[in-house]
Amino acid sequence: MRRVRRFNHAPTMSALALASCLTALPGLIHAQEADEETRRLLEGIQHGEQVEIELPDPEEQLPLDDLRKFAEVFGRIKDAYVEEVDDRKLLESAIKGMLSDLDPHSTYLAPKDYEQLEESTSGEFGGLGIEVGMEDGFVKVISPIDDTPAQKAGVQAGDLIVKLGDQPVKGMSLEEAVKLMRGKPGTVLTLTIVREGESAPIEIDVERAIIKVTSIKSRIIENGYGYVRITQFQADTGAQFTTALENLEKEHGSDLDGLVIDLRNNPGGILQAAVEAADALLDEGLIVYTEGRIQSSRLRFNAKPGNVMPNTAIVVLINGGSASASEILAGALQDHERAVVMGTQSFGKGSVQTVIPLDETHAIKMTTARYYTPDGRSIQAKGIKPDIEVKPAELTELDSQPFFTEADLSGHLEGQDEGQEASEEDGQASPASRDFQLRSALNLLKGLSILNKRNKTEQESAD
Repeated sequence: MRRVRRFNHAPTMSALALASCLTALPGLIHAQEADEETRRLLEGIQHGEQVEIELPDPEEQLPLDDLRKFAEVFGRIKDAYVEEVDDRKLLESAIKGMLSDLDPHSTYLAPKDYEQLEESTSGEFGGLGIEVGMEDGFVKVISPIDDTPAQKAGVQAGDLIVKLGDQPVKGMSLEEAVKLMRGKPGTVLTLTIVREGESAPIEIDVERAIIKVTSIKSRIIENGYGYVRITQFQADTGAQFTTALENLEKEHGSDLDGLVIDLRNNPGGILQAAVEAADALLDEGLIVYTEGRIQSSRLRFNAKPGNVMPNTAIVVLINGGSASASEILAGALQDHERAVVMGTQSFGKGSVQTVIPLDETHAIKMTTARYYTPDGRSIQAKGIKPDIEVKPAELTELDSQPFFTEADLSGHLEGQDEGQEASEEDGQASPASRDFQLRSALNLLKGLSILNKRNKTEQESAD
């Protein structure tokens, strides 16, 4: 709805007209800060010229009845609540409620929350070691962090925490719940958890500790095949990831035949770190872009020339605990056909949060944009769908009668390196033997390596 009024004032009415204009356009409090068009508008009014002013749509303005209702509720609480409540606390609670009702990730940041935000990106903080969000009024575990008390105690991604100690979680804000989970190292907190597949809530005792998160772990899992685990994306994760890839190649002595990037139960973290990790494996093209209502929330990140492992096949492992920055990395490599994504559907946290300072000690963290993969897929509430779905499973060796072979015949001719091969097989125990998803990724890489070598041989023969 657009309303236009025409003014044709005499010079003697210029002061009144100027006052009316500033009321209709509140952003123009200081004329020197206005843009050129606004200055011309003000000068026209002062000289009695006919001008057009587009007034705000009444339907988009703050509803006066609801503002009166807010003031009335505020007054009733002040007058009739069982205990006296400080005005500042009431207003702060109203701000918290206004933000928390938007989405699970928008929140009000008091001074202590600033510290926690810095701790989570620096890689060291005190607590249980779980990344959490809110769902239906309860605390939901997005993922336990590797090698932390929560993971060792058996907390799993997808668990709903309904009680923290003796206190029910229902009605708490996420910040209040996190505050309760943090505490003095060595103290124990009992988590009451509702878990899918369990008929009744279960209780898990977790001992608090200083949580030091190592964001990158890497190793050679089998000859020619590397493994990199990213636990979460911190400020220096991108540089650490590139270094880990280079070190794996140095350890192997040449290009790797295959690489597994493990993003399972990685709750995300800093956007730039995920972009840097993707950039290490891409030569060009879009990595991720964001779309929001304000210009500053519309960003595009592109890969720079240079690929650390241009000839290495890659499998990325994800699951329901892979969120945010993890999904950005997996989605970018998937869209560019640089990696095969394997595992189960990711979490689907595809929104951008911006910290907006209010003063020197307070701020709001507010969702301002959505992430999109290079092909324009929205991650939000959808997640990344794996190219090959592989659910976690326990591996069990099936008992079987040993076959009678040539080696069992008395006096058989000894095969080349027969004894050496037997001793090597007895001494090997790959980490993939205990992890079905990792084993599946490794088997796929081995198959791709065989095909690549065969194609290369055929090409060389043809030449």
